[in-house]
Parts: sequence; C-alpha cells; structure tokens
Amino acid sequence: MTSITETRPPSATTPTARRNRKNLRPSGLPWISPAFVLVVGLIYYCIIETGYLSTLDWDGTSPTPTPVGAQNYTEILADPVFWLALWHTVLFFVVTFTVQTLIGFVFAAVLHSKIRLTAVYKVLVFTPVVIAPATMAPVFRQMFAADGQLNWTLEHIGLGFLAQPWLAQSSTAMPVIMFITVWEFTGLTFVLYYAAMGQIDPEVLEAARTDGAGNLRILVSIVWPGVRGTTVALAMLGVIGALKTFDVPYLVTIGGPNYSTEFLGTYIYRVSIPQAHVGYGAALSVMLLVLALLGAIAVAARANRKDREPGV
Repeated sequence: MTSITETRPPSATTPTARRNRKNLRPSGLPWISPAFVLVVGLIYYCIIETGYLSTLDWDGTSPTPTPVGAQNYTEILADPVFWLALWHTVLFFVVTFTVQTLIGFVFAAVLHSKIRLTAVYKVLVFTPVVIAPATMAPVFRQMFAADGQLNWTLEHIGLGFLAQPWLAQSSTAMPVIMFITVWEFTGLTFVLYYAAMGQIDPEVLEAARTDGAGNLRILVSIVWPGVRGTTVALAMLGVIGALKTFDVPYLVTIGGPNYSTEFLGTYIYRVSIPQAHVGYGAALSVMLLVLALLGAIAVAARANRKDREPGV
C-alpha cells in the first residue's frame, strides 16, 4: 500500500510566509532617492562652496578673486566684533531659553488643568509664532521708540522717570530684542511641553495625589522629569536658533546701536552685502556652522551622560 503525504502551503503566520511577504513588499528607497539626493546634494554643495569662498579675498563681483588661504580665519580670531557678537549670542541663548522654558512649562501645566476656554488660550499663546517678523518688527519699533506707546504709558501712570529711548541706547537695546524673541517663540515651547505632558501616565499623577503630593511637588518631581526629552530638544533648537539669529535684531535695531545687538547672522550680512567682503563673510558662515554643530553635540552629549547616571 502506497501512502501519500499531503504537502500543505506554509501558513500565513509562519516565519517563512512572513519572510516571503517581506521580500515581495516593494522598497520605498527608489521613490525617495531623487528628492533625498537633490536636498542633501544641494546642502553639501552649498557648504563646500562656502568653504571654498572662505579662502578667497573677493567682493562678490570681481572676475578674479584672490586666494588668501586661512587668512580670513586668522582675521576672525582677531576681530573684536566677532567676539562681541559671539558673547551676545551666548547671553541671548541663556536668557531667552530660560525665560521661554519657564513660561512655556507653566502655561502648559495650567492649560492641562481643568479651566474653561482652553482652546482660546492655546490660540492666543501660539499666535505670535506664526506672525512674520517683518510684520511685527515695525510695531515693536514704534512701541519702544522714544515717543512710542511704552513711554507714553509710563508717563500717564506716574512712571515717567522710567521713560527712555529703548532702542537708541546700548544698555536697553539687547533686553528689547530678548523680550521680542521671548514673546515670539514662547508659543512653540508651550505647544511642545503641552504635548509632552499629555504623554505622562495619569495613573502616576493620581497615585502621587493619593500619597499627599501637592500640585507644586507633582510638577517638580514628576512632570518636569517626564518632559526632560522635550527640554533637551528645545535646548538644541535654542542653541542653533541663537547662532542663526538675524531677523529680529536686523529689522528692529539693524545690529545697533554701536554693535550692542550685533549677532553672527547680522554681522555676516553686514560684512558680505553692504561691505562686499564675501570671502570674509563666508569664513564667518563656516565658523557659524561649526559653532552650531558643536553646540548641538554638546547639548546632546550632556543629555546622554545624564541619562546614564544612576537614579535618573
């Protein structure tokens, strides 16, 4: 008697079947390759071209630029305006990041509580983020002018002794730029913190309340550590954003008075376009790129080191 063994096709749930389905699934790489090559190629071409221009003494129009090697970089290291702009960048980042983080975190915590008209408050807080700097700059120039609305208000509430030309003196121009930046970007910080707080397990918060923890203790001991990843991301964005700062100081104070609101971005524009020192401006741009990368790496490294600490 001959026995016949029936061979059945592999079940759809077996590893073999899953591998076969994976092999039949088309790859998405051919679809994204053209855009990926274009974007990455364009970015790196611009970086390489800027690096080449940084070795030239060129006004941007002359057909015969003069190669100078690393001379532009040595001049940067001896340039007092560069170091002043770098100090402004560091001070600007520390102040704006600290204030934006504090206000954004508090706003997010408040709006996560049970209050009415939450959607309206979200819109009001986030609206400055979507306003173009070119639109709001004239408003702030008028507001902080010597005869502007701020001084008018101070004089009519009995604080006229505080009135001063806010944008025309070095001691107050930088705080004004910081104030405008905090007003503009706190909404972004708020939105990210609001989303991060929504990912915290409500049962953990309820357990803390059951154990007698108050709202402040919950914010400090549970919520703040729970949104640490968002804080690190905001710090990295803040470092890069501070190094790239251009629109607000240029549109409001044009980097003045007396370089008191000069940043690397405004200095690069001033050197490259009005002064026509394109090679020197390219060298400043390379320095800006290096500083941005180093700043982002430093923030990420610090965050990773803290993650590896016991008890964190």
